[in-house]
Amino acid sequence: MRIECVNCHNAINIPDERLPKGKAIAFPCPACKAAIEINLRSRSSQYDTSLSQRKQKDYIKGDALKKKILRTVDNLPPMPQTVLKAREIMANPKSDFKELGELLETDQAIAAKVLKLANSTYYGMSGKVSSIQHASVVLGHKTLGELITMGGVSSLLGKTLDGYGLDAGAMWKHSLGVAFGSRIIAKKRSPALLNDAFTSGLIHDAGKLILDQYIVERWDLFEEFMADGQRTFLQAEKEILEFDHSEIASEVCNSWRIPKHMTIAIKYHHHPSDSHGSELAYIIHMADAIAMMSGIGLGIDGMLYQIDDKAMEFLNFQEDDISSIMDEVQKAVQQISE
Repeated sequence: MRIECVNCHNAINIPDERLPKGKAIAFPCPACKAAIEINLRSRSSQYDTSLSQRKQKDYIKGDALKKKILRTVDNLPPMPQTVLKAREIMANPKSDFKELGELLETDQAIAAKVLKLANSTYYGMSGKVSSIQHASVVLGHKTLGELITMGGVSSLLGKTLDGYGLDAGAMWKHSLGVAFGSRIIAKKRSPALLNDAFTSGLIHDAGKLILDQYIVERWDLFEEFMADGQRTFLQAEKEILEFDHSEIASEVCNSWRIPKHMTIAIKYHHHPSDSHGSELAYIIHMADAIAMMSGIGLGIDGMLYQIDDKAMEFLNFQEDDISSIMDEVQKAVQQISE
């Protein structure tokens, strides 16, 4: 479907299969950020509360569902040991290229992905990086660590998530967008958090990998709850499951041995004002919003994304800051994905 913003007349093409049928949706224009509204409902479409209440009885929810889900966390592919070890090496100021190069020699699958990413247009070395050692020299220590993290989680984040309306590769692109956005914001706001911001942004939606099947099972409830076009997908998760994907993401991060401050930031990335001042939570939140406004990995849950009222003030951000970061993020994701 071709959609035109009534404010700036910017045209957006969204594949029909990505649009939630029978709903009224709204999302910010990537160009001017004005609200774009689309009514995909028939006039007779109504939210039948009594029907939902009857259907809810057929599903477990709340603590009972969370316990069931957490028993399956171990079934999720683990964070590759290569990525965890690379983070340890990167955290050591005495480490060098040689250590990272030797680490990658033990994991050829990730090494191959690292070389592919290193030769992407984004790093300006298209077709010129022939080995890990070469990548170390021409791209630098920190960039190589970044490449290892991306290479280690790319397969995990490349899956189709039907419940969230994300086809194969869409979540990967969105995760890249949030990772690069988080890094850009951290560089402006708190350079010491740059590496953690990138990694946290990359895995911030890991909870969706687990919740997807439960959302598919309850899809009729989600459709009914959001039928008026005013309720967000996050609100639907809270109403129907009694928790959301960010809460489950924190449990996934614990199983992956992700540092606590990053786990907390990921848990509160939708509501950073509840994080007791986690700067990283605000950074990921704003990067997530920017990726959504850029139309990167815009699944069903991104149609009514809400920015925390305190985020702009906390990060000392202006509207111009968002526009410039949007441009950088869009270019980065496009070049990495080529």
